[in-house]
Amino acid sequence: MNPIDEIVNLFATRGNAEYLGEPVSQKEHALQCADLAVRNSAPDALVAAALLHDIGHLLPCETINPRGEDRVHEEIAAAWLQPYFGPEVTEPIRLHVIAKRYLCSVEPSYYSRLSQPSIDTLGLQGGLLSSAEAKEFKKHPHFESALRVRIWDEAAKEPGKAVPGVPSYLALLRRLTTRD
Repeated sequence: MNPIDEIVNLFATRGNAEYLGEPVSQKEHALQCADLAVRNSAPDALVAAALLHDIGHLLPCETINPRGEDRVHEEIAAAWLQPYFGPEVTEPIRLHVIAKRYLCSVEPSYYSRLSQPSIDTLGLQGGLLSSAEAKEFKKHPHFESALRVRIWDEAAKEPGKAVPGVPSYLALLRRLTTRD
């Protein structure tokens, strides 16, 4: 199966699963995030990153283990996508959790806008960054892209919001794939 078919299959078979206590499904969350990227005139690679940022939760492995520890869904997703997409797609995905930690560390108003499930997972994901960690993260070449994905991530939790479906992103994903 090619990567685009696998992505479609994951959304079709696992996308209706609950999104970690949020009022939307995994697929609704992903589609709303991608729609926000489109509405913000993001480049195609960042739209793809927004759509696929949480695909690690849909892969056939548990990203939160029974003890409640995060099994780094962002790393799982980036590693799974890396053979097929370039770093302009995979790096914002890999970095979207540290972007959350960064934003919560440097912008108290951002933390105050988090949903309760987002606050809960922040603890599982390592909590706030130290000043040194925040300074180091700012140096990453995909820092800004990761922040954008994370901001859309938090905003993409509106029950019943009408947005384009997975098929509307297939041509974009095909253009971005580096290998079938």
